[in-house]
Amino acid sequence: MNEVLKTIAERYSCRRFTDEPVSGEALNLLAHAAIAAPSAVNAQPWRIVVVKNRALISEWETEAAENLRAADPAAHERIMSRGGDLFYNAPALIALPIAPGAELDCGIAAENIALAAASLGLGSLICGLAKFAFAGDKAEEFKARLKFPEGFELGIAVLVGRPAGDGAPHAPDESKIIVIE
Repeated sequence: MNEVLKTIAERYSCRRFTDEPVSGEALNLLAHAAIAAPSAVNAQPWRIVVVKNRALISEWETEAAENLRAADPAAHERIMSRGGDLFYNAPALIALPIAPGAELDCGIAAENIALAAASLGLGSLICGLAKFAFAGDKAEEFKARLKFPEGFELGIAVLVGRPAGDGAPHAPDESKIIVIE
């Protein structure tokens, strides 16, 4: 199996990170993997915001959890019952603020980050729950602190770090494949 297909097959959503910081070099490689992603008419409707500031990550996680509790108490309770971490102790995250309508392009860039992280021996988690921090009173403050361009919203965040323990990729469900000849 070639290296790209091997990375795709072995990548998993990491839900436990060590405290070890991610090197600036690795984060730079991940940011460049994101901007190498294809986009419709090469519009590149995203920005790549690399966050290493643990205090900011912690504030973001707290705000997201509070807003999730208000929006979906059952989901909040499920997360609290498994340890209460939305960001799983990730020492870094990469935020992808996007222009309106750029969700598909954002997803492609996020997958590039996740696959690049796996290729570097890092764990990652594409974290939709990060958006909840932008659903409350502190949304504009977070956008300013993260240097979002005017009119941009968070598309997704990718948590990155060294995995704490082993993880396993999901079992592919081949019944999802349809071949038409």
